[in-house]
Parts: sequence; C-alpha cells; structure tokens
Amino acid sequence: MSQVMGNPVLANARLWHHVSAENRTVGKLATRIAQVLMGKHKPTFDRSTDCGDYVVVTNCEKVYISGKKAIEKTYWKQSSYAGNSRSISYRHIMATRPEDIITHAVSRMLPKNKLRKLRLERLKVFQADTNPYASNLIKRYDLSPTGDWSGKGTFPETTTDRLPGAFEIAKAKAGWA
Repeated sequence: MSQVMGNPVLANARLWHHVSAENRTVGKLATRIAQVLMGKHKPTFDRSTDCGDYVVVTNCEKVYISGKKAIEKTYWKQSSYAGNSRSISYRHIMATRPEDIITHAVSRMLPKNKLRKLRLERLKVFQADTNPYASNLIKRYDLSPTGDWSGKGTFPETTTDRLPGAFEIAKAKAGWA
C-alpha cells in the first residue's frame, strides 16, 4: 500500500486567529487560546514541536471574572530572596494593564517547558477593539453572550467575506496560485 504525503507547507502553516474577550470568562477563554497556541486543533500536532498559530485578543479590558474574584483575587510574585514576595490585586491590574490578566492565565495553562516562551510570543493582547494585525487575521471566533460553548470545547467559527480562507493563503504562500 502506498502512502501519499501531503504538502507540509499547508499542514504547518501558521494562521492568525482573532478572539474578542468582551464578556468572556477568563478561564474558558484562556483554555481555548492555549490550545490554539500549542496547535492541538491541527491534525499534525506534536508535543515536541512548536506547531501552533497566532492569536490576537481584543477588548481585554471587558473580560468577565465570576464570583467575588474581582474583589478578592490577588496575584503573587516571588523572587528567590527571602521576604521578597509581592502581591497585586486583580482590580489594580485591571486598572493599569489588563493585558496581563489574559497573558498570565494563558501562560499558566501552557506546558512548563522550553516551548512556552515561544508560544507566548505568538499571543497578542490589546485593550481596544483595534489592532495592528487586522490584515493578517484569517479566523474569527465568537461565543454567545452567555458564554455557551457549541460542541466539544470549540468556538463556532465565523469567517468574514472580506478575508480569504486559510487554504487560499497557504496555497499563495506555497506558490500554487
């Protein structure tokens, strides 16, 4: 039996995903972003290689956190020196730099290995609705306002008409146009 190998350029192409964090729960959003950064949604996923995609998150200042966590949650930072632990409240981080909330949550959901830093470099988080990567975006993910998932842990994909599909862009990069 012969096995035909497909074009690896198409399979390993890095796509750009757009996610709006408006009225989304931090944990559910970070879980899905971590999966896309690792490349678990691709059929060519391998734990030892960095095969994930880019993720652009907008409206991070409008992210939702459940319960009393908005008042009570604190983030701890410790160096190796004795007595040098610092705590910062969730409210203070949301007031000064809300991008760090999503970045911190995604960072903690990625595997703790040498690829973690490379994967986090592909995460782009912005406070406003605008971003400089708007021309690169291929897939946009939307959730219902209540945050319900449709299906098994995936976002329902909505593609705009003005954006070309992922296959067309990968074909153009490979020179198949």
